[in-house]
Amino acid sequence: MKWTDIQDIAIALAEAHPDIDPQTVRFSDLYRWTLALEGFNDDPKRSGEKILEAIQAAWIEEADG
Repeated sequence: MKWTDIQDIAIALAEAHPDIDPQTVRFSDLYRWTLALEGFNDDPKRSGEKILEAIQAAWIEEADG
């Protein structure tokens, strides 16, 4: 997975952290958890606030779905 695989990351995070409300997640945790996902292999420096916001929004949508 790469940082641009927003939906795949959101699904993986929802599966890895089922008891977490994604609306309460800090970007620092979101960043670390994304890097720790199995299959994630992008450059950690390529992330940014916009990417993390998009991941969080997709995770919220996934949790509501």
